[in-house]
Amino acid sequence: MAARDQPTTNDLKEFLTTRRAKITPEQSGLPLYGANRRVAGLRREEVALLAGISVEYYTRLERGSVGNVSEGVLDGLVHALQLDEAERDHLYRLVRAASAPAGRGPRRAPTRRQVRPALQRVLDQMLLPAFMRNGRFDVLAANDLGRALYSPLYAFAAAHTPGEPPNSARFIFLDPHASEFFIDHDRTADDCVAFLRAEAGRDPYDKALSDLVGELSTRSEDFRRRWAAHDVRYHRTGRKRLHHPLVGDLELDYEAFELPGDPGQRVNVYTAPPDSPSDAALNLLASWTARDGSTAREDSGDLPPVRRPGGDG
Repeated sequence: MAARDQPTTNDLKEFLTTRRAKITPEQSGLPLYGANRRVAGLRREEVALLAGISVEYYTRLERGSVGNVSEGVLDGLVHALQLDEAERDHLYRLVRAASAPAGRGPRRAPTRRQVRPALQRVLDQMLLPAFMRNGRFDVLAANDLGRALYSPLYAFAAAHTPGEPPNSARFIFLDPHASEFFIDHDRTADDCVAFLRAEAGRDPYDKALSDLVGELSTRSEDFRRRWAAHDVRYHRTGRKRLHHPLVGDLELDYEAFELPGDPGQRVNVYTAPPDSPSDAALNLLASWTARDGSTAREDSGDLPPVRRPGGDG
């Protein structure tokens, strides 16, 4: 068990180190002393000063010697390091995990990979593209329009991991065509890794998540580099720009809805502004999907190669 506790201690150390490296004295309102600073970010003593704790105490925390840390100390670190909501939550989870006795860190009930029939019916009756995923980016269910929208993801999964749920993280980092599908591929990759980091903080004992991170770290230098940054982020709402192989460019807003009755699962729903080019493209995709919906479902999201109006293939 001790071997499994060590990564949690290292994660806390590296998280604190990378956070203070991002904050300059100027951003913190501190005077800049000395022309030859060896670090671009804050020094340990500067973090301690801003957090209202001793340098020795902060140094112990950064080295993973947690003990019993009060909320006041953690709130001081949140202030000193200018952490956002996701970073604050991550810090609290890492401290709780590092301070727990060996083998007794926080654990979450395993996320079910099965989707309740009632939830599948909800998806199927939605007129917007929607799919359900878990914290590892496994796509557990989708409606026909959701499968059509993400047809390249389904095609990649069918070719490389048949019998397994499509996984967006694998697609983003292991399929060279992902950079064509996601117009803002760098931002999408950053968001994906930052969300996986947050998930790892929720349950450092999630073997399926650890296996996925290990696989991606082995196969993708790009993933390893982003994972080492220790950034964390929530993935609740935003905008996606996609280049769909059939209908071209789409700029869609998405909302992620947590499912309290199914912890760890969430539904992502996509919309386009009314009467926009993206709305027209989405309606076109919906019309093709309605006509070929049974084929799309059987082929795991692949749509037939219909030519676009105006002669664009």
